[in-house]
Amino acid sequence: MSPIPSPAVRTTCAYCGVGCGIVATRTGERSVEIKGDPDHPANRGRLCSKGTHLGETVGLEGRLLHPMIGRKRASWDKALDLVAKRFRDTIAAHGPDSVAFYVSGQLLTEDYYVANKLMKGFIGSANIDTNSRLCMSSAVAGHMRAFGEDVVPASYDDLDEADLVVLVGSNTAWCHPIVYQRIQAARIARGTKLVVIDPRRTETCEDADLHLAIRPGSDVALMNGLLAHCRTNGLIDENYLARSVEVSEDFWDKVGEGSDLWSVARNCDVAPADLRRFFELFAAHPRTVTLFSQGVNQALRGTDQVNAIVNVHLATGRIGKPGAAPFSITGQPNAMGGREVGGLASTLAAHMDFAPDNVARVGRFWAAPEMACKPGLKAVDLFRAVGEGRIKALWVMATNPAVSMPDAGRVREALAACPFVVVSDVMEDTDTGRFAHVRLPAAAWGEKDGTVTNSERRVSRQRPIFAAPGEAKPDWWIVKEVARRLGWRTAFAYDRPADIFREHARLSTYQNGGERLFDLAGKVAIGNQDYEALEPFRWGGEAFADGRFPTPSGKARLVPVRQMELQAPLPKWPLTLNTGRYRDQWHTMTRTGLSPKLARHREEPLVEVHPKDVEALGLADGGLARVSTPQGESLFRVAASEGQRRGEIFTPIHWTDRQATGGRTGLLPRPLTDPHSGQPGFKSTPAAIAPVPVEWHGFLLAADEIARPDCLWAVRIAVAGGTLYELAGNGAAEALEAVLPKGERIEAIDRSRGSRRIAILRDGKLAATLFVTKSGLLPSRDWLIAQLGEAAGPALLAGAPPGAREDRGPIVCLCFDVGLKTIVGAIANQQLTSVEAVGAALSAGTNCGSCRPAIRRIIEENRSAAHAG
Repeated sequence: MSPIPSPAVRTTCAYCGVGCGIVATRTGERSVEIKGDPDHPANRGRLCSKGTHLGETVGLEGRLLHPMIGRKRASWDKALDLVAKRFRDTIAAHGPDSVAFYVSGQLLTEDYYVANKLMKGFIGSANIDTNSRLCMSSAVAGHMRAFGEDVVPASYDDLDEADLVVLVGSNTAWCHPIVYQRIQAARIARGTKLVVIDPRRTETCEDADLHLAIRPGSDVALMNGLLAHCRTNGLIDENYLARSVEVSEDFWDKVGEGSDLWSVARNCDVAPADLRRFFELFAAHPRTVTLFSQGVNQALRGTDQVNAIVNVHLATGRIGKPGAAPFSITGQPNAMGGREVGGLASTLAAHMDFAPDNVARVGRFWAAPEMACKPGLKAVDLFRAVGEGRIKALWVMATNPAVSMPDAGRVREALAACPFVVVSDVMEDTDTGRFAHVRLPAAAWGEKDGTVTNSERRVSRQRPIFAAPGEAKPDWWIVKEVARRLGWRTAFAYDRPADIFREHARLSTYQNGGERLFDLAGKVAIGNQDYEALEPFRWGGEAFADGRFPTPSGKARLVPVRQMELQAPLPKWPLTLNTGRYRDQWHTMTRTGLSPKLARHREEPLVEVHPKDVEALGLADGGLARVSTPQGESLFRVAASEGQRRGEIFTPIHWTDRQATGGRTGLLPRPLTDPHSGQPGFKSTPAAIAPVPVEWHGFLLAADEIARPDCLWAVRIAVAGGTLYELAGNGAAEALEAVLPKGERIEAIDRSRGSRRIAILRDGKLAATLFVTKSGLLPSRDWLIAQLGEAAGPALLAGAPPGAREDRGPIVCLCFDVGLKTIVGAIANQQLTSVEAVGAALSAGTNCGSCRPAIRRIIEENRSAAHAG
């Protein structure tokens, strides 16, 4: 283990693929001050709300601190011996393909490398896949088809130099806020145009020159139409094609089918005038970056959608040049590092595939006794094999598939039936960990030591801020200790992350000879001290700037793709469900769910529905509804949203059984996948929705952690100094009182409104409150939250202090805790007319900037209201 570092540590953010640098300064045993690293090229000192509030997530609440066998604490030796024995016995009885690893983009590259080496080189199976399969494997497959290697041919600098940025299936303002701010800076500095292609009108669309709300899944039709337009109007770079691109004889015939303006507009369900404007913007701005994310990748034809985008850039020569590139931006902090070391079941290490020469090459380098010679099972098929009994021992590392996989109910059944499940995790109680026979305590962000690679191929260091607590260990250490117990001590004789990184770098150069762009030649002999001090660096340089590609011919390929026929609404499932992220939450909330500030933006799981659909379907804005699909059902709170297309609904991916009785989006999507990448299609599931009536609603607030109340709707929300549950249900609400802590009790009852208000005091200080009503109003929670642990006053049961108190409304700017009503009041009273003016008056929008689109919309709405009045 590395020594505890000095108080100020330069490290990398734990969240999305932007890969922001952080300067972390310890302020206590488990407390830290977080600032953006001004010297890191990915963010230049800026951080989004999640990164800014990382300090709220480094405590030991809920941490797994000791190895566990079943429900009993065990020593590391006993736990590791058991894992090795069960895997050894399973392999001996059923062969190497009877075991599997399911890993994560939360792992560092060194962790990933050791796990991949053990499974593919020594166990002899390629049954190691990653949750990155769920977010960017279609981009990988598309890159390999077009370029011959999984290379992202873009950098963030290209955003600074682009004259047109096209965002496809990316709510960049929420999911990659620092990239979005960089785009906005380019718009101010050089007048860069912005087009957003997304079925939803998200906050990313607020400042766009054009928003195309296309029908979900019609991306290929759109991009083929754009390419046909380019050919008709002489925009194809014939010289570039002749020099650098392979084009099949029938390619243009296939692209031209149904690609006239009117047919494309009809297929995509957009106005022909808007479509023509997009085509004209593209034609007028050769410096174009097309940035795409999950809306493209998470589709049943995601790989074709990726290639449709890449085709346009190759055919027009908009690649390998400043400000011109197709740009896949990843969702996880080290999805790219996992791709480099072969974390996907479909690849080998160092960007090699399973061609016989590559299998032999990696086998020689590792001195591997049992090399896997064919791809393994991709995520959906892997868990299907677990459920069918073909995989009998499974090791899950740093991820929560019981929540995040499609058709998650079936995944839980598979985990429950598996003879042996190991889970390495940071948290003691996760939805997946509940199925584990052995749980192993892993180091968390702030304790890890290694490297990550961001979306632009930039490798950065993650450095420890704290010593690992309890008996937690790095993931690479855990895997290598099992490997050594399986008999491969010499091959896994690593003492530190630098040992692994050097081997990883050597493999990237081994018998490469320029065949692959992924090459860490300059890091092969890096010393331990230089590794500790490693500055961010980007491998591959300006990829494809010389017009050469890592294919046998040295040329890229135009890949013919056709628009798949889109499914018409089904009588029983008339809606289309789209799923995705909220601005301030991350994956299944095991980390962000600990932060009171991050909870403020979206406190509950909402189903967003167009207002006309709300009315037509008998729903109520703010009421509860049951969303159902052929795979399962879950409850959500309804939010009417003009940003939704008619007939389409949206739910967030974050909530789990640990946090709520509803909001389980993972139960809903189909386990159908792209035929090339194996990536599930999360964006277009047939669905239905129905209102769920309730007799009462309320909330419960407690200073201490308490059991979740037993009722229809109970959502846990982290708040400063305690825990809040939002509640709703039917029948007697008195059962809620069972979870209240003991203490002095005061209460008020209003029988006319069916209301009950209870406060529990301990030593004269507020320990808990329960407010329930059938027809009355509930007070704002903010004042009561501030009273937790404070001396009780006479206003407790009123829920507000005597006299007026500003109701800030829903929080818009998380960084400075500024609410909607505060912003609206300032706009009216101070006659503020710009986002910059609001920032000067309230500071809102002046830090991470992810709320700036919302502030701009509020200004416009208030201007429209003023004109209407």
